[in-house]
Amino acid sequence: MSSLDKFDFEVKSPRDGRTYLQRKYSCISQAETIFAAAQQAQLGWRQYSLAQRKAICARAIAHFAADKAAIAEELSYMIGRPRQYGGLEVDGFVERGNYMLDIAATALANVELPKIAGFRRYIQRQPLGCVFILAPWNYPYLTTVNSLIAALMAGNSVVLKHSSQTPLCGERLVASFNAAGLPEQVFQYIHLQHHISQYVISHCPIQHIAFTGSVTGGIEVEEAAAGRFLSIGLELGGKDPAYIRADADVVTAAAAVIDGALFNSGQSCCGIERIYVHQDCYDDFITQVRSCLGDYRLGDPLDSQTSLGPMVNARAADRARAQVAEALALGAQLLPIIFSHPLDHAGSAYLTPQILVNVDHSMLLMREESFAPIVGIQKVSSDAQAVALMNDSEFGLTACIFSQDIAAATALGELVDTGTVFINRCDYLDPGLAWTGVKRSGKGCSLSKFGYDALTRPKSIHIKELER
Repeated sequence: MSSLDKFDFEVKSPRDGRTYLQRKYSCISQAETIFAAAQQAQLGWRQYSLAQRKAICARAIAHFAADKAAIAEELSYMIGRPRQYGGLEVDGFVERGNYMLDIAATALANVELPKIAGFRRYIQRQPLGCVFILAPWNYPYLTTVNSLIAALMAGNSVVLKHSSQTPLCGERLVASFNAAGLPEQVFQYIHLQHHISQYVISHCPIQHIAFTGSVTGGIEVEEAAAGRFLSIGLELGGKDPAYIRADADVVTAAAAVIDGALFNSGQSCCGIERIYVHQDCYDDFITQVRSCLGDYRLGDPLDSQTSLGPMVNARAADRARAQVAEALALGAQLLPIIFSHPLDHAGSAYLTPQILVNVDHSMLLMREESFAPIVGIQKVSSDAQAVALMNDSEFGLTACIFSQDIAAATALGELVDTGTVFINRCDYLDPGLAWTGVKRSGKGCSLSKFGYDALTRPKSIHIKELER
């Protein structure tokens, strides 16, 4: 009997291609039981005071963070991220989670309207019910926390489905909340095949869906939910641009955008995927990029010296290789890379970073999401040309502008059609700011006080006071 006779799926580690773990999928009847239990558990959870919910969530966050070293190693095996960086995701979970706890009382407070003689009027924020979170593999904990804490603090129940590449993540999170005293079945994980996920969205008692993934996946979520009038938040990735103005500090800018392009092997929704540089500083910027690349080392993610691990699988790496090959055929040129890995070849998850110049928007590299450690650098002659190129995309998640003139950079940022604009930094989610995208980067919002709006509904209370 093979191992998969006992299990439905296995996680192949991109580190070495070996099976790391195996799990069972839930069938339709099991899924229906889980969501029915979540619906029932929510009725009791919403009766807990905000202070009680906060205490439980705070304990859960602390319990989760205590296992940082083990979590970092698990991420290395499941997605190939260098172990030295795995703990950063735990830190980010704690930062975002605690911020959402801290603002909960204000974000969920009643909105009192001006007094009218003989009347009291106010608006409550009420929980939606059961929230279904579908999280991806690339940042499995950070994409989850964006909605999880606000959902629970608002009085919702949550069912979490992670990618089949990262099934340990949902299991760890639920264990932490259970250890913190969360009532049973308020927060559950589930492992689902694609078609069962569609059935769940179409039939199970769900009031909100928080999906992070591909554009194709977002379309399928909306199609499955058609006619149910569900609240849906979609974070679907991007083709995020950076612009280096003529007056930018090219040393700082080069280090920031190359890190933004290469960290996590480029597998970040808000990673830098295209760079525009003013012609007046272009040569200096390219020199600094060459210098930055010497700080990276591709290799075994468990090696403490490794700064770049493999991509999630060979298919993803080969898609990136195809984009690079197409760009080179159209006239792009590769900057020489001084490091590589013996396993970097077609059919391997290991991919040496590819920095291309002499690129333009006729190339897929500058139009389609790469989600890989590859990036194109294009020379521009003006701010206006840079803004036009930044907006020449079907995506709009984040963008960044580097300049020593903050006012000028901010004014340019106002013209960029995107959910977030960074000035002199990139690839960072401040939990106090709304995380949102435009165009095919999705819809809805998480984090900040607006993240609570997405996970609650307003209920108006209109009272005519009795005469005495």
